[in-house]
Formats: sequence, C-alpha cells, structure tokens
Amino acid sequence: MSKIQFGCQTYTWQMSYDKYSDAMDHILEVVAASRFAGVEAEVCMLGKYRTEPVKLADALGRRGLALAAICLVCDWMEAKESAAERAEADRVIAFLKHFPGTMLALCQMPGKDRSNPEARQQNCIHCCNALAQRAADAGVASAFHPNSPPSSIFRTEADYQILLAGLNTQVVGFAPDAGHIANGGMDVVNIFRQYAAVIRHVHYKDKAAAGGWALMGKGAIDFPTITADLKRAGYQGWIMVEDESPLAEVDPDAATRQNGAYVGSTLAGL
Repeated sequence: MSKIQFGCQTYTWQMSYDKYSDAMDHILEVVAASRFAGVEAEVCMLGKYRTEPVKLADALGRRGLALAAICLVCDWMEAKESAAERAEADRVIAFLKHFPGTMLALCQMPGKDRSNPEARQQNCIHCCNALAQRAADAGVASAFHPNSPPSSIFRTEADYQILLAGLNTQVVGFAPDAGHIANGGMDVVNIFRQYAAVIRHVHYKDKAAAGGWALMGKGAIDFPTITADLKRAGYQGWIMVEDESPLAEVDPDAATRQNGAYVGSTLAGL
C-alpha cells in the first residue's frame, strides 16, 4: 500500500444489528457508492460470508473494494485465551490467509465494570500478544483497538500508557480511534503524535464538544490535522470511518454517504 486509504467499519450498521446482520452485500454497495476504498467487518457482521472467504473476495472485487480489516472482539479476561477464544482467533487467522495484507483488528469486549483493572489489563495484553504472535507466524498483521465505554479497562491516558508498554509492538500494533480517545478525556492530536511510531491501523469517528457522537466534520475532533500528521509520519495504512452518530443509529446508509462526501472534500486530498 503506497498511501493512506479510507474505508468504512461495519459497526455503523451493527447498531441496527437485527436489520443488517446478514446484509454484507448491501453494506458493500453503500460503501462503494460513497467512494470509500474498503471495508472493515466485525466477525458478527460477515453474515453468509463468515465461512466463505472466496465468495467474500468475489463480492468485494465486483465492487472494486478491499477488505481492509476484520475485527475480532473477545473478552480476554484470563491470563491465557480460553479454548473458545483461541479457536475463534485461529479460525479468523485462517480466514485472513485468503486476504494478504488485511489487518486483524483486536478489540476487547468491555466488561460490566472496571473492577480489578490491573490484573485484567495484563491478562488482555498477554492474550493479545500470544494471539498476535500466532497471526504473525501465519503472515497476518494485527493491531489492538481500545474503546471507551465506562467499563473499558483501556480508556484513559494512564490506561494507554500501560497498554502500549505491554503490547509486543513487533507483532501487534496500535489502532487508535479518534472518538474513543476523545471520549476518554484525552487530547486526540497529542495521542496520535505520541504513538505515531506504532500506529498500524486507524479508526475515525467524531464527537461533539458538548458530548455525544457526531457525523464526520460536525464534531470537535480535528481530523485534517490528524490526517496530515499521519502522512508526515509516513503512515501508509487504512483509516476506517466508524460512525455512531444519531443519524447512523437510524439511517447508517445516509450517514455513510455524508461521511464519504466529507472525506472526499476535506481529507482525501491531504
């Protein structure tokens, strides 16, 4: 990949899961029509393609899209992956062998609260390091994506310091999410600059200064500066737009079209 490319994360549709749980073809049509270059799918959104990588590759190719990443979400509560977690991770790694260059994005399912955070943080780090080593051995690159619900154990600046000190960045990079960084009370531009050397995958979503998610360019996050910084730092990966705005909750297609217009007019030229 010779430059930054923009794509869509399927969580925009996952918020209406009952309607879109097996609608990957529809999602791909909207993503392509909105002039994005690729898609990142959470495993649960693959639908009929969950065990059909060849058919997914054909569906993407017919629309001129790439599979930018697959997002694997697990609990990782213990010091080692559970048998079920390991089996699912290995299945996804095998799936990704059909898509050379596609990222394995790792995201921890938030627990019920932030109790016992130190042990839970180390357990998650150990699990992800082991999983990412297996992926690397199979030729699949990985990156960890923190989130920001109140129960997330990686949501503050102090949490990020622990995370990035513990991850084996030789095999698992950092996948910052601009919206989650803002939601965790951090300076988004500074976090991207601080960890630029280990960023391997990126998520964008906007957040209003007064709180609440927003359409791209309608909130307070400085995406032009972040994008220009990434380019100057030599980043050559994907930026995935993941919209959780009120519009996306009721009409993910419309939100994606508006986000595509914003990316095309404001960010792509950077």
